[in-house]
Amino acid sequence: MRGMRIALAVVFCCSAVAAFAQQHPRDKDIHDADTKAWWHTTEFLSSDAMEGRDTGSAAYQRAAEHVAGRFLAAGLKPAGEDGGYFQTVPMHEVDVDSVRSTVAVWSGDKSSVNFQFLEDVTSSVPDAPVVDVIGDLVFRGYCGKDAMQGVAGKVVVCFGTQRARLPSGAERSANARAAGAIAMVNVDDPYFTIEPPRWPYAYARSVTLRDGGLRPRDEKPFLVLRCSKEAFTKMLEDTGHDPAAVLKAGGAKQPLENFDLQGRSLHVHLETTAKEISSPNVLAVLPGSDPALKDEYVVVAAHLDGYGHGTPVKGDDLYNGALDDAAYVALLLQYADDVKAGRLPRPKRSVLIAAFTGEEKGLLGSTWFVGHPTVPKDTLAADINLDQLRPLFPLHILTVPGIDLTSLGVTAKEVAAKQHIELREDRELERGLLRRADNWPFLRAGIPAIGFVFGFDPGTESERRYREWYEVRYHRPQDDVTQPMDFDAARDFNEFFYRLTDSVADAPQRPVIYPQK
Repeated sequence: MRGMRIALAVVFCCSAVAAFAQQHPRDKDIHDADTKAWWHTTEFLSSDAMEGRDTGSAAYQRAAEHVAGRFLAAGLKPAGEDGGYFQTVPMHEVDVDSVRSTVAVWSGDKSSVNFQFLEDVTSSVPDAPVVDVIGDLVFRGYCGKDAMQGVAGKVVVCFGTQRARLPSGAERSANARAAGAIAMVNVDDPYFTIEPPRWPYAYARSVTLRDGGLRPRDEKPFLVLRCSKEAFTKMLEDTGHDPAAVLKAGGAKQPLENFDLQGRSLHVHLETTAKEISSPNVLAVLPGSDPALKDEYVVVAAHLDGYGHGTPVKGDDLYNGALDDAAYVALLLQYADDVKAGRLPRPKRSVLIAAFTGEEKGLLGSTWFVGHPTVPKDTLAADINLDQLRPLFPLHILTVPGIDLTSLGVTAKEVAAKQHIELREDRELERGLLRRADNWPFLRAGIPAIGFVFGFDPGTESERRYREWYEVRYHRPQDDVTQPMDFDAARDFNEFFYRLTDSVADAPQRPVIYPQK
């Protein structure tokens, strides 16, 4: 049955692409055939018909079957389960009902300020059908351990900083729980301009890897909420405290005063639904040409999942995910097509091509694959991950988070130099980009891995375009095929990826992870 589905997917793939070929409005902006073919696949995978490819959805399954059909058409060997292209990833999903859920601040006179869920405030996702929290509000600055006085039984409001040398989100939560708080609210840092807060949230949903059995639902979950600067301003209205001054001081890492919001309490009511779901990784192998190296695998990967449907932004509720990350699943397919057609050489090592699921929900597909590899784990020589790539301006610089962790950084620099591309370590470590992409589970498992971000110099037009993308399009419906693009930059990166894959796959020695100091 699965083989029949893949065969049907090939027919669907060919007919759908043929139909879609009638409308390629951006062909005039693309100057070479390979980039044009790559973009046509991007258009298809991020079209409205694919509905944003949300993890576990029917739309994601359609996209997965399309990718599997393309793998088959390119002559790749299945590398999933049971002789097929799919690896099932079992998951547990909890979804907050944003219509039935409410968040409000009550004053002593029983008047209330109601916040719009997902527009003003969102929350962690408790694994319980109904959660009600009522508690007095107290503000405790950055919520370090020494600030947790008098918070037992209350809701602690924290300045939600991401700055270095201040408590992280996990530390704030741990400190509040240890001191007996019943919930915590993180207030946006509007001065964190390298990746500014974005509202609305698409939805409040948690998807985790299933633990093999039905898990008990939380009896007393600790809620962590996030609120916008506008919601914080309403929270402090008529309290004698200046919210703008608090936000400015926090954004500058200055000391923050602790205070209680006398007579004000937070009332939260959440309703959730939970279910067990699954969603497949799509895996294929391009066999290596060298008898001595073909039993080792270089993984090249991108994530197939997106956000799907969510809270509308400017009237659009479909989060297409064109650059995040349909374009780079498309690049994997283009690589396979180019090798089959003889436009690229067949590598000496085998190349395992992976379209991972659940990246947007917490690197789930890549984590599952690394824990349950479909080839012997010790044969995984390296991972090259394609994500966080935004070809919006000329490609002169690539940022490589963790570039000095493995010998892949050296190889990548050698390849990039031939195209006059400078490779740099991440200069914005507070964003934590290394831990936010699918190469991270490989590194944690001791497998050399690397990923790339388009880089820029401060104060340039390139930086302006990059910041604008994160403010307007990141995890938004506006990440679609109509957005601004630099197709020459896309071409240059695609060429870099082809060359890097060949270099890693053909090198006599496997990449290594360097000892950490």
